[in-house]
Amino acid sequence: MAMFAVILAGGFGKRLRPLTDDRPKPLVEVAGRPILAWQIDWLREQGVTDIILAVGYLGGKIFDYIGDGSQFGVRVYYSVEREPLGTGGAVRNALKYINDDGFIVVNGDVITNLRIGKLMDSLQRGVIGAIALTPLKSPYGIVQVDEDGFILNFQEKPQLPYLINAGVYALRTSIRDYLPEKGDIEVYTFPRLAKDKKLIGITYNDVYWKSIDTLKDLEEADKAINEQGVFNNKVKG
Repeated sequence: MAMFAVILAGGFGKRLRPLTDDRPKPLVEVAGRPILAWQIDWLREQGVTDIILAVGYLGGKIFDYIGDGSQFGVRVYYSVEREPLGTGGAVRNALKYINDDGFIVVNGDVITNLRIGKLMDSLQRGVIGAIALTPLKSPYGIVQVDEDGFILNFQEKPQLPYLINAGVYALRTSIRDYLPEKGDIEVYTFPRLAKDKKLIGITYNDVYWKSIDTLKDLEEADKAINEQGVFNNKVKG
């Protein structure tokens, strides 16, 4: 039985220049492999058989690297954007390849080991979409002081009491009615689904998650894979 996923791989990756001057962001290497290779392995190991790559900027280079997906053990299709469509438009454009009601969507710059089964299972609750949520960590260390200003403690990048969108979704094909032809799913679609009580959040507390936006993110993800072994035990959550 086929299981589908869409990877939104059309971004420019401006903040990763000069690495993205000659390649699309999903082909930037982390721990010696393109982000996209890590993502395809992660999805395949969880049962995904068919992947639609929504490509735009330098999309031909993604085709040259991935091909039909056989080297990764999956079937790959290409949804080509002639102009930037935004994340919502990209998903809408990719729906023509999907013949199953539930499917996964992943932003093309995310490295994670979270388990997508929890998202897919949550679609049985009568919703149209489920968003993976992960705790927000402070980008800085914090200092705790007493009432007189004396320093009590230093804490490096603590977890904050907020949840963020992890850029991994499970959606039903009926989401088409909520998707813009051009625009972002986070702006145009999710607020409408939330208002209609058709959107649920699934929280992942003890997983690895990193959005690769800057050179520092690359360094941190490289360390997490090579030194901390975040993929040694496969997917989590």
